[in-house]
Amino acid sequence: MTPLTRIPGGALAAVGAILLPVSACAQAGADASLPPSSADFAFVGVSVVPMSSEEVQEDRTVLVEDGRIAWIGGADAEVPSGAEVVDAAGMYLMPGLSEMHAHVPPQADQGEFTDQILFLFLANGVTTIRGMLGAPHHLTLRDDLNNGRKLGPRLVTTGPSLNGNSIPTPASARAAVESQAEAGYDLMKIHPGITRETFDTLAATAQRLDMRFAGHVPADVGVHRFMELEGWTIDHLDGYVNALLGEGAPQPQFFGINAIDHVVEDGVAELVRLTAEAGMAQVPTQSLFEDLLLGGSVDELYARDDVRYVPPQVRANWGQAVDNVRALTDADGGRRFVDLRRRLIKELHDAGVTLLLGSDAPQIFNVPGFSMHEELETLVASGLTPYQALRTGTVNVARHLGADDRGTVAEGQAADLILLEANPLESVANVRRIAGVMVQGRWLSAEEIAAGLDEIAEANRSATPEAP
Repeated sequence: MTPLTRIPGGALAAVGAILLPVSACAQAGADASLPPSSADFAFVGVSVVPMSSEEVQEDRTVLVEDGRIAWIGGADAEVPSGAEVVDAAGMYLMPGLSEMHAHVPPQADQGEFTDQILFLFLANGVTTIRGMLGAPHHLTLRDDLNNGRKLGPRLVTTGPSLNGNSIPTPASARAAVESQAEAGYDLMKIHPGITRETFDTLAATAQRLDMRFAGHVPADVGVHRFMELEGWTIDHLDGYVNALLGEGAPQPQFFGINAIDHVVEDGVAELVRLTAEAGMAQVPTQSLFEDLLLGGSVDELYARDDVRYVPPQVRANWGQAVDNVRALTDADGGRRFVDLRRRLIKELHDAGVTLLLGSDAPQIFNVPGFSMHEELETLVASGLTPYQALRTGTVNVARHLGADDRGTVAEGQAADLILLEANPLESVANVRRIAGVMVQGRWLSAEEIAAGLDEIAEANRSATPEAP
């Protein structure tokens, strides 16, 4: 990795001309005004990947102040005195990514593990996460992260799980929704086991209190009813295989893997149409399933470099989980299950359904941050272009969350940014080539990221029990 060179503030020579097509209006707007008289940080000579359009704006200066992008102009602009400067010639600046199905440790006494997870996300360019298994102390953590008092990605959090055990009756569902709304959670996490009657009460109470719900689709509810009741997202494409099963299918297990032989694929087009009509956003978490079914042997999965960043006690049972899932079908069935999901992803995207980047980390061999790069690659393997895949973790998330100040690189936007050594529009694999990350205007250099990762790896190498 090429180290960044910090240069004292002052006049800088031009380092080149714009070589790729840039919107005339964007270019005129970028150069029409003089740079501000003060800035905290400056990227000089950088190629901007705005993500508002599929273009690269070469040889730009990007100034950051008070956690926001204050100005974008030519590379020959004079940088305000006192600004920290990165010579970013030959590098690419894009918006930070979002992980829309993350897990923050629910136990309040797991502070060290929580800090490790938050750093792993940041180290991989993830500047926003949606925690999908909330706990009361996550409300304080959310405020500390979102107000910059703690280093880590911004946090959107659910409340504790709502499932067949926690809300067995309509009355308990009503009370749970009211309690989570009063506590101030951003949304509610749905898990399996909820009856249709109870779920209807949950949804009605949520609508009355302006609370959102997302996650799994309980079997008794089904994907069609979940969409009718205006869920915020369906995660894992849960319920989609179940909705495509023909007569004689066995009771679906683990998202319907065991019933793949009974899928009626003629129903895909209609299911996609109904999803688009309902405006039902999806968080596919495709990398989770591809690792589980196609990720090589358990020994090969444990040998992956990123696994060393996870505590042994967390990863201890991952291998058994892989064996359990693979026992539900044969190798051919696993491939057909993955291919069906890839088809759904592509057709949902082409129908205009909002896809949101998420990988369910930390989960079975999905290491926080690292799994986001896998997820991007599975989206491309499903037929999306690199630009379309990157939109699922940038612009799409910002719009879905109603965060108009995020998701693109433009003046006035929040300074949640990734500096890359190669163009991500050419290949999403280039998003792995991180030269630095900025969250809310706070800069983490490549050297700081590497040191933090080494510290986490060492802590988990010496932890007990021994890793498999």
